[in-house]
Amino acid sequence: MLLQRLSLCAGLPLGPRIKSTIICPRLAKPLTQVSLARANGNSFAHRGELRQAKRIVVKLGSAVVTRGDECGLALGRLASVVEQVAMLQNQGREMMIVTSGAVAFGKQRLRHEILLSQSVRQALHSGQNQLKDMSVPVLEARACAAAGQSGLMALYEAMFTQYSTCTAQVLVTNLDFHDDQKRQNLNSTLQELLRMNIVPIINTNDAVVPPPEPNSDLQGVNVISIKDNDSLAARLAVEMKADLLIALSDVEGLYDSPPGSDDAKLIDIFYPGDQQSITYGTKSRVGLGGMEAKVKAALWALQGGTSVVIANGTHPKVTGHVITDIVEGKKVGTFFSEVKPAGPTVEQQTEMARNSGRTLAALHPDQRGVIICHLADLLVEKKEEILAANKTDMDLAANAGQLSSALLNRLSLSPAKLNSLAIGLRQIAVASQDSVGRVLRRTRVAHNLELEQITVPIGVLLVIFEARPDCLPQVSALAIASGNALLAKGGKEAANTNRVLHELTQEALDIHGVKEAVQLVNTREEVEDLCRLDKMIDLIIPRGSSQLVRNIQRAAKSIPVLGHSEGICHVYVDSEATIDKVIKIVRDSKCDYPAACNAMETLLVHRDILRTTLFDQIIDMLRTERVKIHAGPRFASYLTFSPSEVKSLRTEYGDLECCIEVVDSMQEAIDHIHRYGSSHTDVIVTENEDTAEQFLQQLDSACVFWNTSSRFADGYRFGLGAEVGISTARIHARGPVGLEGLLTTKWVLRGDGHTAADFSEHGTLKYLHENLPVTQPQPRQMAAQRED
Repeated sequence: MLLQRLSLCAGLPLGPRIKSTIICPRLAKPLTQVSLARANGNSFAHRGELRQAKRIVVKLGSAVVTRGDECGLALGRLASVVEQVAMLQNQGREMMIVTSGAVAFGKQRLRHEILLSQSVRQALHSGQNQLKDMSVPVLEARACAAAGQSGLMALYEAMFTQYSTCTAQVLVTNLDFHDDQKRQNLNSTLQELLRMNIVPIINTNDAVVPPPEPNSDLQGVNVISIKDNDSLAARLAVEMKADLLIALSDVEGLYDSPPGSDDAKLIDIFYPGDQQSITYGTKSRVGLGGMEAKVKAALWALQGGTSVVIANGTHPKVTGHVITDIVEGKKVGTFFSEVKPAGPTVEQQTEMARNSGRTLAALHPDQRGVIICHLADLLVEKKEEILAANKTDMDLAANAGQLSSALLNRLSLSPAKLNSLAIGLRQIAVASQDSVGRVLRRTRVAHNLELEQITVPIGVLLVIFEARPDCLPQVSALAIASGNALLAKGGKEAANTNRVLHELTQEALDIHGVKEAVQLVNTREEVEDLCRLDKMIDLIIPRGSSQLVRNIQRAAKSIPVLGHSEGICHVYVDSEATIDKVIKIVRDSKCDYPAACNAMETLLVHRDILRTTLFDQIIDMLRTERVKIHAGPRFASYLTFSPSEVKSLRTEYGDLECCIEVVDSMQEAIDHIHRYGSSHTDVIVTENEDTAEQFLQQLDSACVFWNTSSRFADGYRFGLGAEVGISTARIHARGPVGLEGLLTTKWVLRGDGHTAADFSEHGTLKYLHENLPVTQPQPRQMAAQRED
């Protein structure tokens, strides 16, 4: 295969320092696009803009390409890097690799040769089969580099060949950048390789390069000392006007203190001038440079107009996609930017929310209630300001023409909606009086040793909602009532309305000095990036489309998600159902609000009611309401001319559409719902109490109703005041989730010098484990905070 490959390709000498070049004419193509950043001579300001990067330099540190014993290459990691680079190259980007590894590859090769030579000599001189212990002398780095360069390049060529991508080796020294003629030759060579869709593999010529000068450093934008591959990559990126430099190392990115220290925090975005705020640790186990060298090289490249990301290329969970994730704008590693945002980062917002949230949880219940009531008053008092902002959002959405009529209705606010919101908030204020700190269980473990289980806040909540500005005051009130900190990420369609509502929320919180407990995330953070903050966020609650919920559930691998991805709700009409109830329930379940998650999507009918007056009236009612009917496979088999057959029995229409299917019995209806439903809300309509009770007991859904509309699956209708969503999960909270679903518990043990040894075989105490009456503690007096 390799010989066939070589027969199709021709070699082209492109300069004295090009070791080898393989060009495939069928892959060659002209440069067709220049990124906006390079056209303006500026680096990218935000991560999301990295998707526009056309010319990319990938720097592979020694720790990335070498094994832990420093003798040989980490082939698995190298193969992952090659796959990602080839993928980006085949997308039309221009990729360059600055690689380490020649010394490690040569060291492995020379060690093998030396050991082999020693073993042969020992065998000849001793005449014995048993060999003495052999030691390997210290190998000189230049010799290792000379021995390893050819093997390293051969390995790259073999790997890239698997992806129909050609490579060329370029060895450079410091003089190649400081001598004008050599620099022009190098630039011309690399430009020609990129033009022909070849990936240059670049490395310092370590076989002849002199040792780095200790006092030589990055000196201005036009001069750079090539001391290591960090400085080489930076110099090359600026020289070639690259859009992006990705520097892969063995750490996640840049930390504000040495990564091993207890308080070290990963810096998401690093700005010029922030050097004084960080403390550098020791350098990598291999290679010449440490993190300080990487930062200096990155800042030099940034000054030259190239964006930089430093990330981990050794972690087994991320190595396979770290490069592509960075190019897609995901929050990976540390991004260097010259544009510093006016407000705090989302990490800083989360820290502020958590600290303020702890103070909020410690407030007297009356104080939390006062905050919520004041927010309710502000919704009414400031309604003109709120409605003006909402009108701006509505006008922008209408002009853009990207929102459906259902989403426009959700986006719209009215005086009536605001009044209804205020009423709901006051209900939450009343319910909050006995929420946090409520005793659920008391046990006397032993004499003078009592155990209590009490309710406490979950911590920091992240609520993501689409075009629903009324969601912000609702979830804020629930978070305040439960003592939780809140990060609210609203849809851009409601940006102006959300801003005003958040300002009012913080005004209410400021009554008791907890203004920062509710934060509105309005930065350019992608939802997927927020879902990675597993050390800062305790629970994610998505409010929006099923696609949004699915995306969040997929992205939030380490953070619990409370919600449901689909609302495939069923109404089963039993053979013993009455006409009046069936018509009322089916109409309300489907037609009251078709876009709601608790709207009926599938109507199951007992076989015995087909071709009856009841069935005819159901069909007539649906047609009158202009509901489009899709026939299930079995229902279609009963009809000569049937409606369009359903494509899938697991469909959430979210509109005036539904599926009708036929079942033989209540048990078959249950089996159908278990197979095709989403465990949200399901209904039986029947006059047979035994049948209904079996349905209610056997069906495994979050909400199961008898002779009522599926639209009752709602926190307000349940008397919860408001809800943060409906959960179909099987742990923590299920169904409409109100205040109780935002609480967890902790155990409090009060003793008198007890130890575990007191209860041992030779101890003096015995366990009692007596259940005690649950009495709620009297709210502690906080006179200093309640003088008003």
